[in-house]
Amino acid sequence: MSRRLLVIGAHSGDFVWRAGGAVAVTTASGGSAAVLALSYGERGESGELWKEPGQTIERVKEIRHAEAERAAAALGAPFECLDLGDYPLDVDRDALELIADRIREFAPHVLVTHTDRDPFNPDHATAFFAVERARALAAGAGVASAFATVEPPELFLFEPHQPELCNFTPTTFVDITAVIDDKRAAMAEMKAQTYLHTYYDQRAEQRGNHARRSSGNVAVRYAEAFQRVTPQVVDAL
Repeated sequence: MSRRLLVIGAHSGDFVWRAGGAVAVTTASGGSAAVLALSYGERGESGELWKEPGQTIERVKEIRHAEAERAAAALGAPFECLDLGDYPLDVDRDALELIADRIREFAPHVLVTHTDRDPFNPDHATAFFAVERARALAAGAGVASAFATVEPPELFLFEPHQPELCNFTPTTFVDITAVIDDKRAAMAEMKAQTYLHTYYDQRAEQRGNHARRSSGNVAVRYAEAFQRVTPQVVDAL
């Protein structure tokens, strides 16, 4: 069965650094992936762009959209942004319904988003609580409801920049060795945040080491770390 993966980030670049490899693995294996951003990160996550004289919010949004669209395409996925604004990101009832609608429309098997805490970026935790709630609304608690529902997608959190400060403990490593060049190509498109390229390249190597030690598979060179939220249901251990 082909898998469907939906990655929802607070800002347009979040998916690239933290789940770009997982997106590429999904599409390379014949599955479908989609990327949804709640904002462009135009105010707080576009430092390089604000160095340009005469820069405007609307121009930054245009650049960020184009960057994210190209990055997602390099991974085999479409990109959409709800443009809710950042720093602070504010998700009201209408926005929450939009997120739930996107989950219903794509009907992912797996949903990935931020951790519920990030002391350096309050938008990330806001995104988590919005996505968690939208997922529950879209699934309708797995019972018949007065509105259309989807099967509850598995919920995972991608790795934050400072994992030890964000309630993040890896439970799952995805081997991205075969698609590391695709992830690097996607990261290269994100010129508004060039300072993150080296960091996340190194992080993929570090997590590859952890994945090798956890699995004994010496072929794993690069990996991404995730934390599972929803219980796993299996036929046997």
